[in-house]
Amino acid sequence: MNQRRPADLDGALPRIRAVLAELAKDVGERDLAFEHPDALVRELADAGFGRLRVPVEHGGFDVDLPTLTDLLVEAGEADSNLPQIWRGHFTTTEILRAETDPAVRARWLDAAGRGEVFGNAQSEPSAVVADAVGSGTTGYGVTTTRVRTDASGERLVSGTKFYSTGARFADHLRVAVADDAGGRGFVVVPARHPGVTHVDDWDGVGQRQTGSGTTVFTDVPVEPDGDIGRYRESLRGLDSFVQLVHLANLAGIARSIVAETVGVVRSRTRTSLHALGGDATADPEVLGVVGILEVRRLTAETLVAHTARLLEGAHASGVEADYTRTYLQTSAAQVAVIEAVLDAATRAFDACGSSAARNRVHLDRHWRNARTLASHNPVVYKPRVVGGFLVNGDAPEPGYYRNRPSIQEVVA
Repeated sequence: MNQRRPADLDGALPRIRAVLAELAKDVGERDLAFEHPDALVRELADAGFGRLRVPVEHGGFDVDLPTLTDLLVEAGEADSNLPQIWRGHFTTTEILRAETDPAVRARWLDAAGRGEVFGNAQSEPSAVVADAVGSGTTGYGVTTTRVRTDASGERLVSGTKFYSTGARFADHLRVAVADDAGGRGFVVVPARHPGVTHVDDWDGVGQRQTGSGTTVFTDVPVEPDGDIGRYRESLRGLDSFVQLVHLANLAGIARSIVAETVGVVRSRTRTSLHALGGDATADPEVLGVVGILEVRRLTAETLVAHTARLLEGAHASGVEADYTRTYLQTSAAQVAVIEAVLDAATRAFDACGSSAARNRVHLDRHWRNARTLASHNPVVYKPRVVGGFLVNGDAPEPGYYRNRPSIQEVVA
């Protein structure tokens, strides 16, 4: 790990952007080859990318959420795998910023400030959940990965996770576990312990280089001060935050769609039979398509900036109603951003001719990546959630609140 760490964001940005430029160079080829950018992700960590939201006193840059999302849009434009790879890390730092245990907060924020990276291990494979809960249940929120205490008093984690995005790139993993007493929570374990097996079996149509496959844990020790986010107070706004990372990534895809489509149009040497001229760069229909792509990009970026400001404001006020408003606005933004970016990813082909369907043009990856991102936290439910609040005042319960007590309830 590079020990010469930049002291502030201005010092870090040139190197961060240089690594992003390197990642952008061969992004299409990596997608075709299913090649993971392991070395470049580590370079991005060494450049200070993981320190963005870490408080200054712990070695970070303490940027606000609008600044973070601006940089996530840049990362998504370079390679849309990147915000997804880093989503678990930034989610963990969000939890730690509000962590109620000062020792836990200091230990892990110091680690992030040194450039160490957190990965995600939350979701269970559907077959494992089905075996655990039987038929007739959705299995939502079921956790079969368990933490037990052995005879020596050491706490050990065993189980299987899927969608463990970013795990293969990480130093530590935040794992959702259940204990024998029926409690559920997050624990931190070492990502490279011999009992951790990373299986590269993610077979999604998009986001192919995110390391989102299976992770198997066999008697992996919980690290000291390894219980994080035990109370609701550490998780306020987290559902909105994790969705905001997806939206920033989608906005980055929209930027890339515009830039790459403009490049293809400028390089075209012929037009269609029914075109109004022989030059694609002067074809009114083609120019109209490019204009619509820019409209879709602007829609996505504007909504990302709006939701980032809302969540920043909710953190500043600490009022639960502001978190609810942010959740609902983020849900509405999710609908609009997904529609905008998927539409752009399809329309781009109308401006480029049939040659754009060739693998070497790589234009198809934008639809595949956007469609894969859009399948997380399913958008199909969001209009009903928003409408239910507006008509009946039904405030949605954030998913991260489930099975988490308030610290006031425990103290009482």
